[in-house]
Amino acid sequence: MIAHTADLDPVTLRSVRGLLDAAFDGLDEHDWEHCLGGMHVLVHSGGEVVGHGCVVQRRLLHRGQALSAGYVEGVAIRPDRQGRGHGRAVMAELERLIRGGYELGALSTTEQGAGFYAARGWQLWRGPTSALTPAGTERTPDDDGGVFVLAVTAALDLDAELTCDYRDGDLW
Repeated sequence: MIAHTADLDPVTLRSVRGLLDAAFDGLDEHDWEHCLGGMHVLVHSGGEVVGHGCVVQRRLLHRGQALSAGYVEGVAIRPDRQGRGHGRAVMAELERLIRGGYELGALSTTEQGAGFYAARGWQLWRGPTSALTPAGTERTPDDDGGVFVLAVTAALDLDAELTCDYRDGDLW
């Protein structure tokens, strides 16, 4: 199922939140907010949400240009349903949405997830990362080595700086 946040009923949103809480050992309010306002890909089994991922619009600055990015958030598959292709199916739909509507895709992941995204053609951002904040542009060195991009129409220099727009909570 693919739907915008506005088209998901409260029961479904609670189910997604529960899945993400379990997958990420508790999701804070900012992390949850980052998943809202975009397109969700849901996997259902037996009437339950067992897989989720979403793409939200963000602006990324690269080499003096503001790029429209489809930013991937909240990718999770219930542990007892992993290894059945659900994660690949979720990402295939998210990538379709990104390719159809954005200049690039971007996401932040852990070392554990890096291989999954790299195998799908996502590229590790090798350059420095930063964020536009109310105080100006600030480096985000803790995010270096954890940001992946999927080029669509944007010409990218993976060794140059990449700057994300501001949001509360985790910037990347």
